[in-house]
Amino acid sequence: MGLQPLEFSDCYLDSPWFRERIRAHEAELERTNKFIKELIKDGKNLIAATKSLSAAQRKFAHSLRDFKFEFIGDAETDDERCIDASLREFSNFLKNLEEQREIMALSVTETLIKPLEKFRKEQLGAVKEEKKKFDKETEKNYSLIDKHLNLSAKKKDSHLQEADIQVEQNRQHFYELSLEYVCKLQEIQERKKFEFVEPMLSFFQGMFTFYHQGHELAKDFNHYKMELQINIQNTRTRFEGTRSEVEELMNKIRQNPKDQKRASQFTAEGYLYVQEKRPAPFGSSWVKHYCMYRKTAKRLNMIPFEHRSGGKLGDGDVIFLKECTKRHTDSIDRRFCFDIEVADRPGVALTMQAFSEEERKQWLEALGGKEALFQSFNRVIPKQEGSAQLDKMGFTILRKCINAVETRGINDQGLYRVVGVSSKVQRLLSMLMDVKTCNEVDLENSVDWEVKTITSALKQYLRSLPEPLMTYELHGDFIVPAKSGSPESRVNAIHFLVHKLPEKNKEMLDILVKHLTNVSNHSKQNLMTVANLGVVFGPTLMRPQEETVAAIMDLKFQNIVVEILIENHEKIFRTLPDATFPEPTSLSTSPPNAPPRQSKRPGQRNKRPVAVYNLCLDLEDGDGPNPPKEDTPTSSLDSLSSPSPTTATVHGPLGPDRNHLLTDGESFGEWAATAPSQTRSTMVQWLNPQSPTTPSSNPAAPPPSPKSSPFPFSSPATIVDKPPESIANRKARAVYPCEAEHSSELSFEIGAVFEDVQTSREPGWLEGTLNGKRGLIPQNYVKLL
Repeated sequence: MGLQPLEFSDCYLDSPWFRERIRAHEAELERTNKFIKELIKDGKNLIAATKSLSAAQRKFAHSLRDFKFEFIGDAETDDERCIDASLREFSNFLKNLEEQREIMALSVTETLIKPLEKFRKEQLGAVKEEKKKFDKETEKNYSLIDKHLNLSAKKKDSHLQEADIQVEQNRQHFYELSLEYVCKLQEIQERKKFEFVEPMLSFFQGMFTFYHQGHELAKDFNHYKMELQINIQNTRTRFEGTRSEVEELMNKIRQNPKDQKRASQFTAEGYLYVQEKRPAPFGSSWVKHYCMYRKTAKRLNMIPFEHRSGGKLGDGDVIFLKECTKRHTDSIDRRFCFDIEVADRPGVALTMQAFSEEERKQWLEALGGKEALFQSFNRVIPKQEGSAQLDKMGFTILRKCINAVETRGINDQGLYRVVGVSSKVQRLLSMLMDVKTCNEVDLENSVDWEVKTITSALKQYLRSLPEPLMTYELHGDFIVPAKSGSPESRVNAIHFLVHKLPEKNKEMLDILVKHLTNVSNHSKQNLMTVANLGVVFGPTLMRPQEETVAAIMDLKFQNIVVEILIENHEKIFRTLPDATFPEPTSLSTSPPNAPPRQSKRPGQRNKRPVAVYNLCLDLEDGDGPNPPKEDTPTSSLDSLSSPSPTTATVHGPLGPDRNHLLTDGESFGEWAATAPSQTRSTMVQWLNPQSPTTPSSNPAAPPPSPKSSPFPFSSPATIVDKPPESIANRKARAVYPCEAEHSSELSFEIGAVFEDVQTSREPGWLEGTLNGKRGLIPQNYVKLL
């Protein structure tokens, strides 16, 4: 039951029950007062907690904004860039959310705390003051009545009448005060219902506004979230492909570590212990050095390095070798030792210790010692016979497989990702590659061959080609636009490069990409989106000539190239590229006619074009003026008659040691009968398709212009009309200024003089020292002294 009403008429009676009802009202007001007091305290704690949460969220957002992912390699994919930028997006989202939370915290103070404090102070406080007056008047009234009733009846009438009047006046005043107090009690009981609840309503309205703002932010964020999920999925898919390739490479190196050594600009390199002699009381010590030897210059770089001290790198030393001699154990109490005599320090000999007898033999061979069973660090992989070829049979295989897939399994889920049984795939591929059985195989109507077996056979055929369909030569050029630039510039660059492919390569690529476009059009059924097809066919259509971890890190860019081909098939294969193709933004600052380099990472070298490979052999580890020639790089004999540039050694007017190119549509005999000048111009045009001549081929030619190379992906147009000789220990003067784009290159002004200039493994580049710093120099920027 609720509180009983206080009747005004009861104020005159002032009965005990009336007093009980007043005390009940007063107790309820006291309880309300305590509740509001606690609520205000909790509200302030809530505001403080909200501010603490907001501060923590802001700190969290600040941490997200400041962090940046590092990536392996020299560029990121668009998906990786979006993932990297996502942390800043998350930070901005939290920042916006906390701004709304801050507004909510301020509104709590204004809409809840202050109104409640005002109600408690003005209304409940006023009732307390009225209660004090009421209690005081009650005490005064009844004390006066007691005193009045105790007056003696023998008093004078005038005195008694005066006392009666005074008591009556006091009782009237008490009644009036009682009426006001009763009215106030009942008023406050009714007022508290809206004076208290209305601020609570405002508080919840502010809270709902905050959550609504969060909901609106979430709606705005939803589109970005969906795109980011796609970016994450694409990156995860590429990671899975990259991881399997890395693990495969790791297992190869684990099984045959000596056969997997990377191509290097040095004849030999590795760790050796070098004996350092000290004063007599201390004897000698052996210090581990990382040594790098360049045979053409007989130059040995030694850098002290101790793994156990946290990888501390010491100051390096450079010596020039005069002679190397094997040390026997009867002359030194250590195994695997040999001595080297320093050319520029007469009488100085260093004793070195290898890690094993085999490594000592390798070092002795590289350094010119007598004993060695040395295998070259850079061996040529022999051509495998019986492999797939890019010939008429190959086109037949491709068309048979594609027709069967489009007829029988275009809607199969996981098309090209689900692999067939290896033995069945090999059997089908063997039958297709056999002239006798190829025509007998009916893939479109036969149920003997599953669709996954056919797709796996098609992929296996493409992987079995001696050279990937998009060629080793253009591999780095295709990767470059995938790493930078706008989507439009990427398409234009790849459009240009596709039309540089040999005709047969381009024709087969056209057929395949058209089919993949059709597959992607059915992605709702087969789940093979453009991104998924890029993951499958990126490593199939493109692969580097040298298998390294750095190359595997570029797999994701191979996938992007294939995605661009699929998405823009009609434009790329049905239209000719723009003859005035613009330079990509990322490379527009390269020096005039400077040889392009594939990577900005120090130590990584770009692959040599096939046509100039033999020209560069003398830059490696050949001593004589006529180093042994290598065979034509792995490719079918059929490719010699294709319009791709291919090397051949000819006993023609220019001599047997000169290299030449087969021009488009020429046979071998027709080419051999052409003039030597045509050979030179053909080579230059192949290396730089937009320029018929080069500055170095014409002494009267003007200096190279910054805009003279319209397409920076092509090889350097600095091939002179005779093979470059090995350069060692020469001086050179700069004839043009150059600003380095990479840490491994040198910046210089006109007239700068370089010391210790020698040939570099990178075509068109030299190595030299300027102001104590060693680095790469564009060959056509300097004049040898």
